Amino acid sequence: MPVPYDPELPGYLAMLEMGGGMGGHASDNFPKAQAVKDATMGYFIVQNLPEGKLFLHYHGTYHSNNFEGIMWYLNEYRPGLNIMTIASVEQDDISELEEENEALADYVIVIPSSMTKTH
Repeated sequence: MPVPYDPELPGYLAMLEMGGGMGGHASDNFPKAQAVKDATMGYFIVQNLPEGKLFLHYHGTYHSNNFEGIMWYLNEYRPGLNIMTIASVEQDDISELEEENEALADYVIVIPSSMTKTH
């Protein structure tokens, strides 16, 4: 603490525009709370990276969409890491990746919108 924070990252700006999932009542603290989660995960990933080995980390796609979130912190804490990301998206038509999903990650898994959800 304190963690570095860039309030201009598009993902954090989008949280404010969407109301932070709080019915339009998000404050500036909502993306900061997300940043603390991202920073914490990034910090512990770097602390536990085995030298010369693959490290696989599972997290919700929003934590690395558009190469932000955790990725931003990994690059802050240890520049030069070889990082690959996977995102999952829902689309009505899965035959072609929609333009808005093209740059989300290195690999994008497209799931049909009609697929049964089991929350």
